[in-house]
Amino acid sequence: MAKGQTRESVRMALDTLRANRLRSGLTILGIVIGVTTVITISSVINGINIRVSDFVDSLGTNVFWVSRMPVMGVWPTAEMLARRKLTLEEATALRSMPHVVDTDVEADYQKGFELGKVSAKYNGKKVSGSILEGDTADVGNVSDMPLREGRIFTDGEDQRRAHVCVLGHDTWEALFGDQSAVGKQINVETGLYTVIGVLDKHKQPFGSGKNPNDNSIYFPLNTFHNLHPEDDDLVIVVKFDRPQSKALVEEEIREKVRVLRRVKVQDDDDFEIFSTDSLTKLWGQLTGGLVLFMIAVSSVGLMVGGVGVMNIMLVSVTERTREIGVRKAIGATQRTLLTQFTTEAVTLCAIGGVLGVVLGAALTWIVYLLPIGLPATLSTPWVLTGFSVSCAIGLLFGIYPAWKAATLDPIEALRYE
Repeated sequence: MAKGQTRESVRMALDTLRANRLRSGLTILGIVIGVTTVITISSVINGINIRVSDFVDSLGTNVFWVSRMPVMGVWPTAEMLARRKLTLEEATALRSMPHVVDTDVEADYQKGFELGKVSAKYNGKKVSGSILEGDTADVGNVSDMPLREGRIFTDGEDQRRAHVCVLGHDTWEALFGDQSAVGKQINVETGLYTVIGVLDKHKQPFGSGKNPNDNSIYFPLNTFHNLHPEDDDLVIVVKFDRPQSKALVEEEIREKVRVLRRVKVQDDDDFEIFSTDSLTKLWGQLTGGLVLFMIAVSSVGLMVGGVGVMNIMLVSVTERTREIGVRKAIGATQRTLLTQFTTEAVTLCAIGGVLGVVLGAALTWIVYLLPIGLPATLSTPWVLTGFSVSCAIGLLFGIYPAWKAATLDPIEALRYE
């Protein structure tokens, strides 16, 4: 009996839609816009989250960076700027710790606060905005250095300050096209450097744009210091054995560096330890703001749609007052009428929800195919959430019209013209 009543209510709701197509379409427009907004924005966020997760994994889940100041998310304070710089000796000391596989030391060339304002030249071709980076010979063991051709520099080349370098993918492509660069000499600032290796492309977390690290030139650390002796602010990269040891290794690194730097027990650290978890946490904070924005925008549409549904249901109750009186006269109960009109309201909103999901999926596909290449990926939980909320809106805003229909006086309803 209940199933029969539900089917009849759904049929009546569809009849109402067909009889008043324009009015019904405008009524559920807010629902459609709200659900479409949820699907589209959540798909973009979901796609970027997947891409960021892959990018973070490529950086290594078993790597720590030890630096003088926070890497991101914090503006340096006077206390941070006054800290002593990290040294190569401290990196060497960390290498002997349990669970530590290897360490590397990095230094980047900066002009003011702009990274990589330098150019490289070869045979009349020039590439601008290159990032100069100095590393020890252990960089290949610690960081993701996908070689396209050639090799990484050796410890001997580092010790004798050899004029050798490894090119990032975009730097190589700009200077050499698709030709081999190994053995060729390029001009960087005031010197000539022999190319001994070329890296493959790094992963890009956002869209299909270029990764700044692909426009880099890597030198042995001592060679780099010949180029820029003033740039001695080092970052120590520590690779440990397995992710399960992460918390233990972080605590051991903190304790070891505090001892090496003679930090008093009561004093705070005068260095920072950064991991991929910090990047994930920062990204989570950013996407949290986007999710709140999505909820705010979609809520407006859903509320407008809910008010529209309530309005059309009140009009429907008024138009069918005599029908309601007849149904009550032949035995229809308040519960029956309440169920009927509530089901009609939910059906209207469910149709809006389905249209919103379809439109959102179409927009997701369009965004994915756009030249900007945003990695939009349809999120099943958000699809179910959007549809469920649209049905809940129908239930919430349909109760009052249904209650009004169920409590009509049958005698007055039969007299209604």
